[in-house]
Amino acid sequence: MLNNLPRPRATSLIASHPRVDTSERQDFGMLAEELFLRMLRLERKRTERSHRRFVLMILDSGELLRSGNREETLDKVLCGLTRATRDTDIKGWYKRGRAIGVIFTEIPATEEKPVVRLLSTKVTDALYDMLSIAQINQIRLSFHVFPEDWDNDGPDGPANSTLHLDLACGEKGRPIDTVLKRLIDIVGSLAALALCLPFLLAIAIAIRLTSKGPVLFRQVRLGQYGKKFTFLKFRSMYVGNDQTIHEQYVRRFIAGGHGPEQVGGGQHKQYKLTSDPRITRVGQLLRKTSLDELPQLFNVLSGDMSLVGPRPPVMYEFQCYELWHKERLMAVKPGITGLWQVKGRSKVKFDEMVRLDIRYARRWSLWLDIKILIETPLAVISGDGAC
Repeated sequence: MLNNLPRPRATSLIASHPRVDTSERQDFGMLAEELFLRMLRLERKRTERSHRRFVLMILDSGELLRSGNREETLDKVLCGLTRATRDTDIKGWYKRGRAIGVIFTEIPATEEKPVVRLLSTKVTDALYDMLSIAQINQIRLSFHVFPEDWDNDGPDGPANSTLHLDLACGEKGRPIDTVLKRLIDIVGSLAALALCLPFLLAIAIAIRLTSKGPVLFRQVRLGQYGKKFTFLKFRSMYVGNDQTIHEQYVRRFIAGGHGPEQVGGGQHKQYKLTSDPRITRVGQLLRKTSLDELPQLFNVLSGDMSLVGPRPPVMYEFQCYELWHKERLMAVKPGITGLWQVKGRSKVKFDEMVRLDIRYARRWSLWLDIKILIETPLAVISGDGAC
């Protein structure tokens, strides 16, 4: 609560406004909720290009604005915020009637913590001047910096990020479709597991008979909002192999390069690692036919993945991402198949793959999922772009 915060009179680089008379209602430049969230999305996109951080401050009033002299109390709160913010800061309703948001732009990365500390002191000090202790006790301030630390998978990590509200709203706006998508995932994965049971057993036996090691390959990958989960595949490599080969390839691929080319007679370039010495003979067949992906049906059942969506990256891949690349992990869960698999696969560069994933995330519908699921077997059978 705010009454637990110190009240030093610190001088600030953030210009103060003169005291505003609260005898009459004031405009204070407040934006409506929809417009404020739209500005938040716009600021996120601007930050992805400029790499200059911004701070979102949320003032949650609890029941303060729902009881007593609501208009008078609101005027006092807004007056305090006006005194503690700049003309260029964006103020509006984060949640109408309850939470007020302020976007502080152009925050240098090296000054992030001092600026947040200064903002907290400045706003707290101004509110103490306008409100009673009882009213202060009902207010909660929180600060959120973008870009965020995606390496943090704790309670304040990306999986629970406030700055992802605008993307989450897309799912909340069509809850029936979201529920149906999950239902299709459950029914579809159960049906596929039942139909593929003989193949699962045959593949498991073939792996055990031809190379030492476990049948399944387990790897930590990143799901929606950077949530970590254990990713399953049939093992297609020898045990104890050096992953440096793949790490180096991934870094070149994301940077705009690619692995060894396979070009000739009108064929497309293959943006995929070829002639990998780590892969077993059985593994080559599994990868060519994509049968090594079948255990991911269990990831779908557990809710970590969907049948359709972007592919989940490994940590060393994600560490090479530009800010805009991360959007592919925001709006939807990762999937077994997706637009990249049926439209481009390993014939496209990394940036093109990301654009396909983002296009799917922004436009996804049940019909699009069904269309991709229908096209996936043809892509698998043709082996076009597979390795």
